[in-house]
Amino acid sequence: QVQLVESGGGLVQTGGSLRLSCAASGRTSGSYSMGWFRQAPGKEREFVATIGWNVLNIYYADSVKGRFTISRDNARNAVSLQMNSLKPEDTAVYYCASGRYRDPVLRSQPDDYVFWGQGTQVTVSS
Repeated sequence: QVQLVESGGGLVQTGGSLRLSCAASGRTSGSYSMGWFRQAPGKEREFVATIGWNVLNIYYADSVKGRFTISRDNARNAVSLQMNSLKPEDTAVYYCASGRYRDPVLRSQPDDYVFWGQGTQVTVSS
């Protein structure tokens, strides 16, 4: 089992920044990809970004590319999401997730992630 705990959400104005953090315990996350997803009210869970175990492979959703940066610290079993130039459409609950497969492939489907955090709310006011 893996426990994931997100932190760093909050309320910010359009154009502002937030940094989300996710602490993992129970499994060495360094062997698996880690991802961030988000879910707005009435919408399906949406892929945001993922980072491979070797840190070098990163993949972003087009909607956040150039504004968000994912990073990880394998020694601390942690992953972060720096969010800049936030827009009202970024408002959602953000979830950290740990990959299902022990390989370098980057995946964007929720089913490819096996452990999830409880989520942290991000609200961007216009």
